[in-house]
Formats: sequence, structure tokens, C-alpha cells
Amino acid sequence: MAKDLFSSHPPFTPPTSEEDRLSWLRLIRSPRVGPTTFHRLMSEHKSAEAALDALPEIARSAGADHYAPCPKEAAEAEIDLARAKGARMLCLGTEAYPSTLASISDAPPVLWCMGHRAPILRPMVALVGARNASSLGTRMARTLAEGLGHEGYTIVSGLARGVDAAAHHASLKTGTIAVMGGGVDVIYPTENAVLAAAIADQGLRMSEQPMGLHPQARHFPPRNRIISGLALAVVVVEAAEKSGTLITVRDALDQGREVMAVPGHPVDGRAGGCNRLIREGATLVRHVEDVLEVLRRLQSAKTEAPEPEQNSLPLAAPPDPDSQSLHQRILDLLGPSPVAEDLLIRDLKLSAAAISPALVLLEMQGSVRRHPGGLVSRA
Repeated sequence: MAKDLFSSHPPFTPPTSEEDRLSWLRLIRSPRVGPTTFHRLMSEHKSAEAALDALPEIARSAGADHYAPCPKEAAEAEIDLARAKGARMLCLGTEAYPSTLASISDAPPVLWCMGHRAPILRPMVALVGARNASSLGTRMARTLAEGLGHEGYTIVSGLARGVDAAAHHASLKTGTIAVMGGGVDVIYPTENAVLAAAIADQGLRMSEQPMGLHPQARHFPPRNRIISGLALAVVVVEAAEKSGTLITVRDALDQGREVMAVPGHPVDGRAGGCNRLIREGATLVRHVEDVLEVLRRLQSAKTEAPEPEQNSLPLAAPPDPDSQSLHQRILDLLGPSPVAEDLLIRDLKLSAAAISPALVLLEMQGSVRRHPGGLVSRA
């Protein structure tokens, strides 16, 4: 997969004080500010405090006259709750933030974590699959998690029933990370409460969602990009043709991660997604050595790869394009199917610097929707 030249978030100074962290939390919790918009605002305004000051005027330009950023009191209350629950804040750009996750275009600016940092210091593999997993599927998940753990890999999954729970149980002693759909302090499903407590005690739980948030269906797709973003590769154990697990697979492919799958019986609906992935090119997994072979190749290639060159194809911006005309041109090019932002920029024949503010305004208007992997569509 070709490297995305335009949708990666720019570098910026991470917070260094409690006041900075409070401003970061207020900015990402403000209405209509998701991770991608956060990165754009930080790039344009250089600090979260300056971006917060600019937000009401940006919203007015987008037609929202009564916009208000996240109140300081609300962010302070979330920090107080985190402190009471024993959660720690990780901010993008700090040394403790996982480097693999930092590399994705829509990396979470803020993560709440409960547990130990050790699991994110090791190479990570995501192990995901069906909630209604078969006995064979859960045994396979345990076998793979145990084997990879003993080889020095942390297992990442989503604390769901079935394959996720089996993978976490098997990797408690060697290192496991549970990425939560709701707040890091809210256990879902409740039947995994004992497992979640064990992960916080021996591994790590993390979430980008506010403390205390009870998860809804819409929270899980963005959660899945974090699971794949943390990992070198994603291994799928049982997944139906239209399962939520395949959302994680799409995110993994968008992020340039390797995808592997365990085959299943052709008439078992729980194996349909895995079998299709293999047919479309995913690595077939029979045992842990198949996964290790791919991981060794990936890590060897990473070690031998030269430093990436700076983008040598900057696009010159014409002087002051009319904003309304630009907005309409963007909307005319977009449809309901997501497209890569870099392709949109190339089609417009303008610079990323000229188009980014227009996309932010259109997103705040509700005219444009962002998707994982640097994709955008018309709302």
C-alpha cells in the first residue's frame, strides 16, 4: 500500500503541564472535534489553548452561531474522576505514547489508561474474532496468544466475549492490552468484569473515550482502529462475512498493517469472513509459527529500511482561493463513498494547506464526514 502523503497528522509539541493537558482534553471533548480535526487545529494554531480560542469563530464561519467549546469545568471533572479511578492520561507526542499508534493518521490525541506501561513497550499483535466463537475458535485464540506471548509479543484485543476474552485470558502473564469501547472505567460486557480487573492488575486497559462513558454501538468502530493501530499485525480467528471484526481488518489495511486469518470449515458461518480474507490474500494461519514467520519478516524489513525521504512533491497553493467556491468544489467531488483525502487534494490541484481549513469548516457544518484511514465522504 502506498504511503499516504497528505493525511498523516503533523508533528506538534505535546503538553508539558497540567494546564496544557487540560486544554488538550477540552479541545478533543469539544463538539464536532474528532482526532483528525484536532490535528488540523493544532497544526494551524500551534497550541490547544489557541485552538480553543479560535473554535467559536471557526464554528460561526461554518454557520453555528452559538457554538461553545468543552467547558473547563467539564474537563476538570473528567480528570478528577480519572484520578479517583486510578487512570492515567497519555497524550500523543509524549514518550509514553505507543509509537505504532502515533503513526496512524487519526491517532487519538488523548488516551486514558489503567494498569501497567510494560505491555506497550513490547511489539504488539492484535488477536480478534467472533463473540459467539466455537470451542475450536477459543482454543485456537488461547494457543496463539500463549505462543506469541512467550515469544515476547503483547496481545491486543477488545475485551469482547469469545475470541477477545480467550486471547486476554491466555496472555495475562505475558502482556495484554484491552482497548475499550466506552470509558476505561466502564466494563462491557459486564460478564468480563473479573477479566477486566485482572487486566488492570497485570496488563493494561485503554480508551480514548471520556471517563464514565457507557459504550454504544457507534463507539466500537473507532475503537477498532486503535486495536489495529497499536499492532504490527492483526490475526483473525473466526469472523462472519459481515462481522464487526472485519471493520478492524479494514482499519488494519488502511494503516498498512499485515492481516492474517485462521481458516474454518466452509459451511460454518463463523468462518466465512476468515475464509474470504484468505482468498483475498491474507496470510493463512495454522499455528503460531505461521504468525511468527510474518512478524519476523516485518521486523526485519523495518530494521533494514532506510529513513523515509521527505515528501518531494509539494503542491503550490494559488493565492487566496475563494472559500465558498472551494467548499462547493470539495462537495462536488465527494459522494457518500469514502475517498482518500490525498486523492481529493490532487483532484483539486491545490495544496493541503489550502484545503485543510475548508475541510474543517465543512466537517463542523456537518457537510463532510471523516472516516478511519484518512478517508472523507459527503455527509
